Amino acid sequence: MEFAASFALVMPELVLIAAGLVLLLVAAWGGDKAARLIAIAAAAALFAAGLLLVPGLHFGVDGPATLAFGGLIKVDSFALFAKALIYLAAIGALMIAPPFFDGPSAGSERGMRAEYPVLILFAAVGMSIMVSANDFMSLYLGLELNSLSAYVLAAILRRDPRSGEAGLKYFVLGALASGILLYGMSLLYGFTGGTSFTAVRAGLTGEMGYGALFGVIFVLSGLAFKISAVPFHMWTPDVYEGAPTPVTAFFATAPKVAAVALTARVVFEVFGGQVAAWQQIVMFMALASIIFGALGAIGQENLKRLLAYSSINNIGFILLGLAVANADGASAMLVYLFIYVAMSLGSFVALLMLRGEDGALFETFADIRGLSVTQPAIAWALLLFMFSLAGIPPLLGFYSKFVVFQATIEAGLVAFGAIAIAASVIGAFYYIKFVKVMFFDEPAGVVTGKSGAAHWVLLGLTALIVSPLGYLLTPSLTDLADKAAASLFLTV
Repeated sequence: MEFAASFALVMPELVLIAAGLVLLLVAAWGGDKAARLIAIAAAAALFAAGLLLVPGLHFGVDGPATLAFGGLIKVDSFALFAKALIYLAAIGALMIAPPFFDGPSAGSERGMRAEYPVLILFAAVGMSIMVSANDFMSLYLGLELNSLSAYVLAAILRRDPRSGEAGLKYFVLGALASGILLYGMSLLYGFTGGTSFTAVRAGLTGEMGYGALFGVIFVLSGLAFKISAVPFHMWTPDVYEGAPTPVTAFFATAPKVAAVALTARVVFEVFGGQVAAWQQIVMFMALASIIFGALGAIGQENLKRLLAYSSINNIGFILLGLAVANADGASAMLVYLFIYVAMSLGSFVALLMLRGEDGALFETFADIRGLSVTQPAIAWALLLFMFSLAGIPPLLGFYSKFVVFQATIEAGLVAFGAIAIAASVIGAFYYIKFVKVMFFDEPAGVVTGKSGAAHWVLLGLTALIVSPLGYLLTPSLTDLADKAAASLFLTV
């Protein structure tokens, strides 16, 4: 009966695993000709898995009944919230992929490869395990399943030097980060005598020795790489620029959600009794990411590299909520994550729509000069996304920053919040540069191609979410985030 209850708790993962294995066989027999059918089936599997999350999201699930497989997995409200965001982002990555791979921007590899949707599915399974991990063994299993899929996705255009370089850099630096994380886990196991989150937390009570402290630092360092927080951000601009744009959109959304959720679970559930040991580290990473992300983006001409630095900048704001070290901060972090996913996905969809007549993609500021004349709908949508990322009211991006700053100030971290607010002004420069180039420069006249229905649907939906109408979602979003955040502190 225990296994039956455990399997019931992980039913979304079982759906994705079954779909992934079946579609892998379809890809082997059908080849790339079946890629679109496989993508549709993969999106349907993700949607079905998402529907299984709805009852738990609505009513909230916590307590011992959420533990599966002897405590290796914990399917609480926090995990369900993160999984819902991951599945939505993965569906978006599947929807926007076919037009890219069918166009000349894919180089000599015309057509989407059948492996692409399967890799997205297995990455989603890995991320689901990550956010539900209740033991360092299951944590590492999920992390590596996601990472191995991501390395292949980054290099999926084998004859494109940029894609190959992105995949290689991601693999080498990712392996280094995994080694750092694994070493930190081994230190914690050695000094606490267990790998489960409960055992490690119990072993860290009282005064912490230097060995255990080093374990905490190494674990946080490994996780910081996964969320691309400063000073472990070096891979992000190169991988974002070199990877195929649909893959970059995926990297900027779903894995970010999973890594942030995993980091939050570790610091609150494992290191929650030693806040002084990790809070200053997270505060440094938050401020450094905000400042470096803003300054690094200023001189960029490639739009994908700019959005990479924007991602680093936004991770800093998300870490503000983590640094607060209470339920209000965790809730604000989750609200920010939802809005960030919408803003990032919309921004990359808009980049994919910057096409020429022959389907070639454009991704520099020089290419979008005067875009408001040639493609006004895309220009206005980009304006919405950039102003929302900058946190300019009344767009929903302002609300995401507001709730994080509010939690920071209410927790008494006034100086910390003031520095973050001042640093956020820097980022407004390069976001406003988009508007200046698109609306006030002479038209370049190169973005003249037509985009598919899937791109327009996603662009419209994400633009609607970040617009002032998105505030209609905030009561439900806040309620879900509060339930999810509260489940992290049941053991505190």
